[in-house]
Amino acid sequence: MSDETGALAASATDPVRPAAGAALFYVYVAAFHLLWIFWPYLLYPRLTLALGDRTLSYAVVQLTIRVLFWVAPVWLYLRYVDGVEPFEYLKLTHNVRRGFVVALVLTMINVVGMLLRFGVPHPSLSRVTWNSMLGTSLLVGVIEEIPYRGFMLQKLAARMPFWRANVITSALFLVIHLPGWLALHTFRLETAITIFIFGLIMAAVFKLAGSLWAPIVTHSANDCLSFVVFGL
Repeated sequence: MSDETGALAASATDPVRPAAGAALFYVYVAAFHLLWIFWPYLLYPRLTLALGDRTLSYAVVQLTIRVLFWVAPVWLYLRYVDGVEPFEYLKLTHNVRRGFVVALVLTMINVVGMLLRFGVPHPSLSRVTWNSMLGTSLLVGVIEEIPYRGFMLQKLAARMPFWRANVITSALFLVIHLPGWLALHTFRLETAITIFIFGLIMAAVFKLAGSLWAPIVTHSANDCLSFVVFGL
């Protein structure tokens, strides 16, 4: 294979734009993290006041906002800026079975680890809400893994070693949680460290499985276990 042919093949699977394209990506990353500050400080308080945080209406509106802000821009960027098929780029059509198998194995390990660490859980109906089931459990993996591991990680890994891209993406994943913690006065250093390590693990899972379904399912299962089952 000639150098020219190899370059074309590489660009077809992981497009890297010139300087202007790279600048646009970094603008997206900055804008995404800065604009999300409005959610915990302005939108969330008004939404919970108007709808309550346990209603189906709140869950639907909250999820709609997150999909429009977290997922839709990634889809539009890939389709119209990079000119690629989003499902393909995000590896949502790659190694699907392997992705689910890896997620199942990791979730089983996670369950055993939580049982050893926290003991037998005592589920409570107070933790079962429309949002905890739809947002925290079912769809959180899709909403958060698409922009971070599916998009930002792959974009950065095309420009630098994977480990460095992983560290940066995991740090950004931590940063996006900070406004909510600060607004609700729930920031804890150990939680921040856990989120950063979780990001590193999700990226490694993505690389291992070669499918975004692995971190998506693992992420959703982890949050369901943490918040709904064990009440952490």
